[in-house]
Amino acid sequence: MDYKSLIRVIPDFPQEGISFKDITTLLKDGEAYRSAINDLAEFVRRFDIDLIAGPEARGFVVGAPLAYSLGVGFIPVRKAGKLPAETIQASYNLEYGKDALAMHKDAIKPGQKVLIADDLLATGGTIKTTIELVEKLGGIVVGATFLIELSYLKGREALKGYEVFSLVTY
Repeated sequence: MDYKSLIRVIPDFPQEGISFKDITTLLKDGEAYRSAINDLAEFVRRFDIDLIAGPEARGFVVGAPLAYSLGVGFIPVRKAGKLPAETIQASYNLEYGKDALAMHKDAIKPGQKVLIADDLLATGGTIKTTIELVEKLGGIVVGATFLIELSYLKGREALKGYEVFSLVTY
């Protein structure tokens, strides 16, 4: 399927110079959304994973259905201060700012194999931070998967040592 044709590109959002890749146009197309999740599932089936972790918020719309498809658990990785139980957290740089992510301390048992899933790989900051949180809890990160990769921002380089798969590359 030509996923790129289903992704709306919005110039100068959320600030001047950013070319925002809007996946809502793909998500509203049930056939395309299902196909994208199925294609990601085909890539990750070869890993013997226990859990999928997805960073807020669009990692939820990729990671949760992917976890459901594979019959594994899903871990929401939230912005700091949004989870109700005891958490660990780490800071990271965005393409256009700074933020912090948190995960429940009891989200992962040591030795569990975890795949990271998100909508977009840009600089790799969000995913590196998610990996850091998973590994702090004793999880083993087996790879990361994305709907979109912005190769010109070199996020894949930030994830050296981890297998990375993206459906669409800009």
